[in-house]
Amino acid sequence: MSRVDLAVLGGLALLSVGLLFWATGNVVLAAGFLAGLAIAAGGTLLARRLFPKAAAGEAALPDWTMLRVAVNHDDVAVAVTDRGGRLVCANDLFATWFGGFVTPPGLPVDARGAEALKNAGRTAWRDGEGVADDIAVGPLQLRAHIFRTGQAEDYLVWRFSANERLDLATEIVRHLDGPAGLTLAQAGVMAALVSAEGRLRSANRAFLLRALDEADQAHYVGRDVSAMLRLDEAGSLYFAREGDRATPVRMIQIPLAPADTHGPVLLTMLDEEIGPADRGTAQAYVETLLSLLPFGLALVDRDGRFLYMNRAFKRAGNVGEGRMPRYPGDLVVGEDKGPLADMIRRHSSGQQVGGDLSIRLVGQGDDPVSMRVVGVRGLGEAAVLLSLKDSSEESRLKRQVAQASKMQAVGQLAGGVAHDFNNILTAVLGSCDLMLMRHTPGDSDYDDIQQIRSNANRAASLTRQLLAFSRQQTLRPQILQLPDVISEVSHLLKRLIGDTVQLSVHHGRGLGAVRADPGQLEQVIINLAVNARDAMPGGGTLTIETYPVSAADVRQMGSEFMPPADYSALKVSDTGTGIPADVLPKIFEPFFTTKDVGKGTGLGLSTVYGIIKQSAGFIFADSKPGKTSFTIYLPVHRAEHGAPATPTPVSKPKKSQWGTGTILLVEDEDMVRAVAERALARAGYTVVTASQGEEGLERFAGMEKVDLVVSDVVMPTMDGPAMVREMRKKRPALPVLFMSGYAEEQLRQSINIDDVAFLPKPFSVAQLAEAVSAALDNAAHRASDG
Repeated sequence: MSRVDLAVLGGLALLSVGLLFWATGNVVLAAGFLAGLAIAAGGTLLARRLFPKAAAGEAALPDWTMLRVAVNHDDVAVAVTDRGGRLVCANDLFATWFGGFVTPPGLPVDARGAEALKNAGRTAWRDGEGVADDIAVGPLQLRAHIFRTGQAEDYLVWRFSANERLDLATEIVRHLDGPAGLTLAQAGVMAALVSAEGRLRSANRAFLLRALDEADQAHYVGRDVSAMLRLDEAGSLYFAREGDRATPVRMIQIPLAPADTHGPVLLTMLDEEIGPADRGTAQAYVETLLSLLPFGLALVDRDGRFLYMNRAFKRAGNVGEGRMPRYPGDLVVGEDKGPLADMIRRHSSGQQVGGDLSIRLVGQGDDPVSMRVVGVRGLGEAAVLLSLKDSSEESRLKRQVAQASKMQAVGQLAGGVAHDFNNILTAVLGSCDLMLMRHTPGDSDYDDIQQIRSNANRAASLTRQLLAFSRQQTLRPQILQLPDVISEVSHLLKRLIGDTVQLSVHHGRGLGAVRADPGQLEQVIINLAVNARDAMPGGGTLTIETYPVSAADVRQMGSEFMPPADYSALKVSDTGTGIPADVLPKIFEPFFTTKDVGKGTGLGLSTVYGIIKQSAGFIFADSKPGKTSFTIYLPVHRAEHGAPATPTPVSKPKKSQWGTGTILLVEDEDMVRAVAERALARAGYTVVTASQGEEGLERFAGMEKVDLVVSDVVMPTMDGPAMVREMRKKRPALPVLFMSGYAEEQLRQSINIDDVAFLPKPFSVAQLAEAVSAALDNAAHRASDG
């Protein structure tokens, strides 16, 4: 390679670092990219050191997988160790950060960091990946990411990345004073770091030889750079010390902080003896460097036409393969074409301080993106550099966060509405039950009362769906196998889907047990099957599959939501019309339906979503014409060590609806309190009532005997749990039955009171009497056992 080629490559290397920092503002990334270029340039030497047998022509085959992992990550320090804990190879940045080629995890870090590295290494050997955070090495705070790799998975790749920002100016001074500066000087590239006041902070040997006398080179820091240079009438730049025989030089200025016009500047200079062929080569080198950068960059000439754009820019600008737009304005909507063209024109005419412009890209909606425009010099025909960030992923995440927030808000609203509605339904159902006690079949009012009760039960079913969506319903989880649940519901499914739809069931091997409510899981399968049937009006095939999913499979899926673990999957697919792409993100929203008015409540899929999430699972939908599938992932249940297996609950005989004793009834809803009081009094109990917690305490203090406290949970001033805690200070064994429209699991977590029973609302008179009788019997058993 010629001296000129070396000079161009050296200068462009520093230029690329400056461009990288200007576009991202990330010093660590820029410094790491410079180290990466040095690693790439020494790739052949590294390969020879790593594989001496292959270099000597022997038959041993190198592990190229390991070599690629070690070399291709430019912005991190990399080391590779084998199964015996020996260091196989490491890059230069690793040696720089850790003071040599030290074997992980025995690095020069504090005790906490060493322990974290050791644990992360063990995790990587076991699971394939390990992470250790906040590893302190001098002024640096590092994060270690460790992977098991190699053809036989017998190597660990240790990758260390810096968490703290580095001082780019300090890094450049270190490089100019070190081997990098010497290499540039030998190639004829002159480089210097200049302060905002125009004073020299550092320079390589080539710059000092051209700019200063030999005697002045030992004390060059702080000298005025403008005194070392001169311009002639034609605008050519020379070193002043060289006089009339000076060779003109071409200078590239790279601000280290583009937004700060008073920050330090990196100067690189080349002799102006480069011919047109070399300039073409330099342009090719620039394009090659830009293509390696992870963010979108494009070059524009003085007439505003595109000269080049890298892959990241094409991806961010939605530019298809084989289609090169002529002007930047071709990428934006009509309203933004004028402002963008004006900004490019200003910067191409000499303005070098960058500016940002908010634009909207064609075909990407109304979400604006930021394009950075800056004027450049010394890049051939290029006059303007454009930077465009690929914000598609960011926009997608913003939409997901907005959707999650909306679903959470709707869930809270639905749960609150369902709770209040349950109080109303409790009063309606209770009143109907009391009226039916006074009427017999054949009475003129009997059928009307039954109709009211039937509709109240339908409304109660609707509130259960609302609570399922908001994940506040009461579940009765059991340890079960998915094939057993599908077998139980398959006969019902065949009747539901009809004769025109064929049911196909396939079960995989090695399925793990899951913990879920079998009744609710059956409801999930039924809802999905009914939706599939409606999507196949002309007939088709409904397929239900179960199969195991390992933690390694989850990692390969790359899901942002599912943590790596073992799952049992349930997949329901149909061959129907499919779900349109604009509808798919909305299908789990409550009350959203594409069916005609009167043919659906819009709660089916939202109920499915709530049941699965409350069971600690995940559900995903995928649809295209002719194939729609819903995949449910439920975590495999792992019994705690030494814990007894959860027995399958057996059905208990109904308790008597008659009894004796004194009951303190505390309920803030007047209509519910009145119905419950009448129902308990008819069942033979003596009932004392209170409308809220403080009144309940007063009644309790004035009663000689209380056999059971029946209380609502949520009440104004003092809620039920707070009231019960005060009562149990006097009577620790006091029996308690809580009534609530919220989920039992949620209430038990927040109440944290032992030996209490729950009765979910809405309930009938018979259910209230049975719950009271059961609570009294359980209290009697506890007393006898004690």
